[in-house]
Amino acid sequence: MAKYIGPVCRLCRRETTKLFLKGPRCYSDKCSVSRREYAPGQHGTRRGRGRGSNYSFQLREKQKARRIYGILETQFRNYFFKANRMRGVTGENLLQLLERRLDNIAYRMGCALSRAQARQLVRHGHFTVNGQAINIPSYLVRPGDVVQLIPASRNIANIQLAWNLAESSRQAAWINRNNEDFSAKFERLPTVEEINIPVKEDLIVELYSR
Repeated sequence: MAKYIGPVCRLCRRETTKLFLKGPRCYSDKCSVSRREYAPGQHGTRRGRGRGSNYSFQLREKQKARRIYGILETQFRNYFFKANRMRGVTGENLLQLLERRLDNIAYRMGCALSRAQARQLVRHGHFTVNGQAINIPSYLVRPGDVVQLIPASRNIANIQLAWNLAESSRQAAWINRNNEDFSAKFERLPTVEEINIPVKEDLIVELYSR
């Protein structure tokens, strides 16, 4: 599956909000959104472009969700169609599907400083799901599954740093971490309020329903 390999700070600047794509840097004074609060490019500093249309607001919400989870357009659209076929609220189903991705679970459990780093760790075979080695970032974890970091990877400096930082910060309520064996159990599906990302999922539904 293809992925975006360009500069990520410009993505946050384009959305005029922090998407936390570079881990600790996003919390520091080096954050590009804090230093340059305007869109990237030669026309980024222009003012007075107008309020914007409903379509532009819907598009921006979709782009924010894509960029937070590191997904390209075709795959994101497929997630939406799958969410639309499921029972319940489509917007909530969509966010729950994105949260179930293995690379996102690896990030949420505290093994990586960013989702991009978590995706690389998954691709390199650092995780197992229910004891089985999985190296597919888009693998959908189900409630009750146990994701574990393999023993050979537990002494990697970046992983230990991320694990310790996650332990001292707020944990995802739907993931139960085990500090002894670097594992986490996916207890249940999260609610929209618990996911807590700067995205209005109802606008994404309106965009794809046009």
